[in-house]
Amino acid sequence: MRRRIEVRVQGGRRKSGRRRMLRIAARLLIITSISYYGGCRTQPPVVEEVQGVRVSDALYTGDAARRASVRLVVQGLDADSRGQSRRARGSYERAVQVDPTNPYAYLALARYHLDGDNPREAANFIDQAAAFFEVEGMRSSEVDVHLIGLRGWLFESRGRPGEAAPYLDRAAALEPEIWGDGYLSARELR
Repeated sequence: MRRRIEVRVQGGRRKSGRRRMLRIAARLLIITSISYYGGCRTQPPVVEEVQGVRVSDALYTGDAARRASVRLVVQGLDADSRGQSRRARGSYERAVQVDPTNPYAYLALARYHLDGDNPREAANFIDQAAAFFEVEGMRSSEVDVHLIGLRGWLFESRGRPGEAAPYLDRAAALEPEIWGDGYLSARELR
C-alpha cells in the first residue's frame, strides 16, 4: 500500500511530495551535468615513480644464510648479464638451497625463466617471490613494480598481449627507466 505524501505550498495549494522530489532530482541532475561538462572533472590520479628493488641492496641484510643466498643471487645475475645462463641458473638454485625463503632468489628465477621463454616455471617463481616478500614484511612499491612487470611479461610470453598490457603499462608508469621497454634485464635487477 502506497502512502501519499502531501505538502502545503504557498497559496494553500497541495502538491504531491513525489512530484516535488522529481523536480529537485531533475535540478540536481542539471547542475551536476553542467559542472561535469564545464570542466570540473576529476583528474586521473598522479602516478608516482618508484625505483625498483635491486638485489644488491640486500647484500648486507639478514642472517648469515640470507646474506650468503643473496650473494649467490648477485653472482647469478652477473653471470646472466654475461650470457652464461647455465652458471646463472646454478647460482639461483644454490641460493634457494642456502635460504629457501629468500624472495630475491625467486624473483631472479622468475626473471631468468621468462627470459629463457619458460613461462610455466616463471609463474610459480613469481608467486613464490610475492609470498615470501609478503611473509617477511618486505612487500613495498619497489618490490611490487617488479612483480607487476613480471606478471605482464608472463602474459606477453604466453601470447596474451591484451592481458599483458595493463600490467606492463602500470610497471612502465611506476618505473619507466627499467620497465619502459617491458623487459627486466639481469643487470637492472642486480
